[in-house]
Amino acid sequence: MLNTWNQYQCMATFNLSRSASLFETGIGRGMGFRDSNQDLLGFVHMIPERARARILDIAATQLSDGTCYHQYQPLTKQGNADVGGDFYDDHLWLVLSTTAYVRETGDLSILDEPCGYADVAVPDGQVATSTLLDHLELSFAYTLAMRGPHDLPRSGHADWSVCRHLNCFSTEPNESFQLAGDVEGSQAESVMIAGLFLYAAGEMVRLYEHLERPDDARRMMAGYDDMLAVMETQAWDGEWYTRAFDATGAPVGSQINDEGQIYIESQGWAVLGGAGLTNGRARRALDSVAEHLATENGIVLQQPAYTRYQLELGEITSYPPGVKENAGIFCHNNSWIHLAHCVLGDGDRAFEYYLSVCPSAKQDQIDTYRLEPYVYAQTIDGKDSLTFGQAKNSWLTGTAAWTFVVLSQGILGIKPDYDGLRIDPCIPATWDGFEVTRRFRGSTFQIAVRNPDHVSSGVRETRINGEVHTGTTIPVPDAPSRVSVEVTLG
Repeated sequence: MLNTWNQYQCMATFNLSRSASLFETGIGRGMGFRDSNQDLLGFVHMIPERARARILDIAATQLSDGTCYHQYQPLTKQGNADVGGDFYDDHLWLVLSTTAYVRETGDLSILDEPCGYADVAVPDGQVATSTLLDHLELSFAYTLAMRGPHDLPRSGHADWSVCRHLNCFSTEPNESFQLAGDVEGSQAESVMIAGLFLYAAGEMVRLYEHLERPDDARRMMAGYDDMLAVMETQAWDGEWYTRAFDATGAPVGSQINDEGQIYIESQGWAVLGGAGLTNGRARRALDSVAEHLATENGIVLQQPAYTRYQLELGEITSYPPGVKENAGIFCHNNSWIHLAHCVLGDGDRAFEYYLSVCPSAKQDQIDTYRLEPYVYAQTIDGKDSLTFGQAKNSWLTGTAAWTFVVLSQGILGIKPDYDGLRIDPCIPATWDGFEVTRRFRGSTFQIAVRNPDHVSSGVRETRINGEVHTGTTIPVPDAPSRVSVEVTLG
């Protein structure tokens, strides 16, 4: 899966995003801003020059207020005005794709590339004065500025889960819905965006440190610390992190809810963003995922499933229980839990969860699974569905890129970094080790990882070309060459 099919699917998804599919509406949909940025995470190592061009194309569909056209057309590079800038997570994904590209290639020049805004006209014969780095700064600032009553980021029309609409409510049970002000002024907040912001802010800190701009790094860190404090104060529900607050300020994904008490996304992004790592909450949240959400066919999106339509939550409650956003298994967001376990050093659980959605592990239930056994599906019906384990919508899904990140960077622990290739595995304790050939910035790294003590994580010794090396980051040679790396866990 890792050597061939996962990367093949990443290539197909990069080429088409969601703009052409047997499952979608063809070219009318266009390229997704959020989708395309995430697809790049599994593609930047393949054809970096194409990844570079794509990042600049995507950035140019950002608006000057910090929001983005949610979709754009690949031929014209124009954003879809009817699907405007009201998804308040979109802009943050640009930080992840850009920093992934720079860490892979070492190409800092992309940050200075002129890159205009979709709503700012550039006179003929001139180039935009704003740069890609300006776009990243704007994305950071927008989330800090657009916060709701709990000081958490506002969600806008919706965050990653596009079927959860928290800005509609009814004043009486039988009355038509009312919008809580215009979307820009809405009060609904997203805990998932808070976690995503923490992750993006951490990436900005490390980028500015690499650029030797300590004042900017400290400024990013101040924003990170502010949001982390808010998340720990406002979003912890006792056993897990809430998912959101709706337009009336009521929590979503809380123990006080009758249905939808716990959601997967906020647990994964809280841990990936660094929440709960010093106070035990990260472990407690992932234990709650295991207790309430995990199944043999993947981790469901929430529990309990919704059994009736609820206007204040929107489309998510219109699906049958166990299907798609209503307690279905989104393989895409499963990967965030896999990576969260890698953060905690739990390789056994990370790999167990990965196998639960891995298509090549479905041979014994293929009559139920019913999709190709070599490419990832978008969703699998959850335990509340009459067709539990049936997969839907293969090929063009963010699952492809994120599972490649899980396997290559999370479990095998081979992570491109600004100063070299960092090797810090998180594997099942039963593994004796593994060997990998990794091409990186013109050199070929022959990596052998040994696990004599049968641990999941922790590097005891690293050798480069036979010589003991301090630290886990392998520097890139001045000239292209072959580098032998031996890593012993313990």
